[in-house]
Amino acid sequence: MLQNTSSTIIALLAAVIVIGVGSSVAIYLGRKTRDSDSWIVAGRSLPLYVVVFTQFATATGGGVLVAHVGIAYAAGWSVFIYEIFAALGLVLLIFVAKWLRRKKFSTVPEILDTLFGGHRAIKSIAAACTIIVPFGWLVTQFVAFGKLFSQITGLSVTVLIVIVAAVSLLLVLPGGLLSVAWTDFLFGVFMFVMSIAVAVYAINMAGGWSGITAAVPEDLWRLPDGLTAAGGSTILLWLFAIVPGTLTNQLYYQRIYAAKEVRQVNRGLVLAALATLVAGVYAFCVGIGVRAANPTLGEENSEAAAGWFLAQLPTWLLAIYAAFLMATIVSTTGSALHSVVTNFVRDLYQGLAGGDRSERGLLNLSKLLTVVVTAVGALLAALYPTALDWLVATYAYSASALAAPIFLGYALRNRWQLRPSSALTAMVGGLLGCAIAQIMDTEVPYVVYGMGVSIVGMLITVAVRPRRVPEPETALVEEK
Repeated sequence: MLQNTSSTIIALLAAVIVIGVGSSVAIYLGRKTRDSDSWIVAGRSLPLYVVVFTQFATATGGGVLVAHVGIAYAAGWSVFIYEIFAALGLVLLIFVAKWLRRKKFSTVPEILDTLFGGHRAIKSIAAACTIIVPFGWLVTQFVAFGKLFSQITGLSVTVLIVIVAAVSLLLVLPGGLLSVAWTDFLFGVFMFVMSIAVAVYAINMAGGWSGITAAVPEDLWRLPDGLTAAGGSTILLWLFAIVPGTLTNQLYYQRIYAAKEVRQVNRGLVLAALATLVAGVYAFCVGIGVRAANPTLGEENSEAAAGWFLAQLPTWLLAIYAAFLMATIVSTTGSALHSVVTNFVRDLYQGLAGGDRSERGLLNLSKLLTVVVTAVGALLAALYPTALDWLVATYAYSASALAAPIFLGYALRNRWQLRPSSALTAMVGGLLGCAIAQIMDTEVPYVVYGMGVSIVGMLITVAVRPRRVPEPETALVEEK
């Protein structure tokens, strides 16, 4: 169902305004980006309020708009379990956040390099596993934009994917993380307000809560039953994919690295986690509201719920909502795109290949790779347009390889001499365990096997010939 011509024009104009504001801010800040440190970690200059809203805007992207609304349509309150797991991951990052900021890292592989010593295989695997999550996010945002705006414009999903890819370039190319973070701040404030407003509208559209309880199966809206409506195996998959996936997601780490002051880091993570729960309110209200208004979509087509809702909006709200959609999606595409390019430059080009360029040369390389990564992501989005599958799979493999080396390594760093073999065993074991379990289609989610093999493998290799660090106090003093 398409909107009429006037509604379409108004909605597109609203989206163009968002693009104009975002690109103007990006271009302005791009004039201040003169070196690779500014492009990659925003010169470590972001104030607390920017850190909070850029974390929120990054987490609340196309996955929430399409996949999470679909979860709520099919499984009611269960979508909150997903959001709680994401928020929990942010809170757990507090345990390492100050250490990360003090060490002035730029990427996740640099953490492993510090803990286990320089090793080419570790750098290679860590870079690949770090890249897949933000790259999966990038593809997800492209898919979400295509599905949602096709309802307004009548254009094909492929054409719309090309459009949002071009818009993403406008936000990232000028200033890297500096421009991405500040545009995220502006978009994030707008998104926070709109999430609540749209949630209220969706419930009213369904006839209020009484209309929902009359039209939607009871096991989806009644508490606590609705929290487990997605099924135990699905929730277990989310637990082992989303929490460790958040803990190893470089998009969140980069905001920690970029914070202006170390003491702001923990507070920013807590506030960002609380803000992320607002995304759950939005997804639940829209998903359950659409289920009440149109139960004929079917659970197997649940990701169409967001698009159907979009087509029902009155003209005045459609304009605002279109701007909301554009802000939500491009904020995450920009963050994901920037993260992937950072890994290519810092870890693959400089770390592995030993590339040596001037600051201007590194900036130019970063911008060239931004265009290349965008093109590849758009192509894959057009070929494989299923949003939730991208999210879960990339989280699972990344978490299986990276969570144990990072967090067990951090916990053991002052007690044992960590060796490269421990990290390699954990990373390779995690990937193989995850892949074998997925191929065998095990009843227990495959990420559980990957995480289990990774943890056990690392503990065994650490315990075989443990070596105490002679003076652990040195590391502790360094962190004060």
